[in-house]
Amino acid sequence: MAPFDARQKKLRNLIRKAKADALLVTNHYNVTYLTGFTGEDSFLLVTQDAATLISDRRFTIQLAEECPGLDLVLREPGQMMLPTTCEVVEQQGIERLAIESDSMTVAMQQAIAEGLAGVRFVLSSGWVENLRTIKDKTEIDATRLACWQAAKAFKATRAMLRPETSEREVAAELEYQARRFGAKRLSFPPIVAVGPRAALPHAPPTDRQIGESDFTLIDWGADSGLYASDLTRMVVTGRLSPKFEKIYQVVLEAQLAAIAAIKPGANCEAVDKVARDVIDAAGYGKYFGHGLGHGTGLEIHEAPRFARGQDQVLLEPGMIVTVEPGIYLPDWGGIRIEDDILVTKTGHEVLTDVPKQLEDCCLDL
Repeated sequence: MAPFDARQKKLRNLIRKAKADALLVTNHYNVTYLTGFTGEDSFLLVTQDAATLISDRRFTIQLAEECPGLDLVLREPGQMMLPTTCEVVEQQGIERLAIESDSMTVAMQQAIAEGLAGVRFVLSSGWVENLRTIKDKTEIDATRLACWQAAKAFKATRAMLRPETSEREVAAELEYQARRFGAKRLSFPPIVAVGPRAALPHAPPTDRQIGESDFTLIDWGADSGLYASDLTRMVVTGRLSPKFEKIYQVVLEAQLAAIAAIKPGANCEAVDKVARDVIDAAGYGKYFGHGLGHGTGLEIHEAPRFARGQDQVLLEPGMIVTVEPGIYLPDWGGIRIEDDILVTKTGHEVLTDVPKQLEDCCLDL
């Protein structure tokens, strides 16, 4: 329970600063972060003295396995979640209740307000999410495992590629191989885009075959059980054209320069600008239409973000971020290279080790 005790302690400091008596955690990712419980349909009430998980009897065994010793209130069959939650709040004498305004629906807030007529609400925003940006050792180790699983899955999938292999088949093989190496699942539905379809940064897989073009973009990641990885690589399956080689080298240069800029105290807009300046100087600035990267963790997209307007967000040791510049040309295709980076006390560490030099992309079919 040690990591969860430390996380709850940090949260209690925020609750106290807001002059609230408790926080009702309704975002299930935040419940997992604070307790280790991975089931759904459960809330966590955190006061200065205790943490009470409100769930139901479907999870009795799972709760005992994942978070032994945690105070539990298990609603009976037929009991509704919100009335049960209101009863717990009332029993604990809470007068000022903080709620997660970023994830709680208006209907849920109204129902709780009706059930707790004498309670005053404190709107919180990003309390737990901000704590989640700094990973502890257990989270970093879980991410390392997810990066290893993703790398193994890609290597195995790459070895089975044939000209007639479709985008959907590549996606399915990545899923199979990730699970084969111990992943719970892929981090997200993979992006597999052949040739011109690679100009769509989030292209869903289709029946198009990789032999229909000279290159394919593959964006995937593994979920090691809770924590996610996120990578992108290019696979050249045909002739290595001068245009592809030129654009690839620009994207790789931009990515390596941005990675080199990652260190404690660097602001996220500045890191984004490092990559953007390289792409701008090469004449492709208008074809790089998204932010440079994002945090990963329990969710595949978390804070912080590398993008314009993020100049007040500073990197801190323990943050894990992606760096994924791309150039996307309509009717031709796109090139993106992505790795996961840990911010360390002295700089950074690249957690992903899938080869990415130009010659590494080439596959003889």
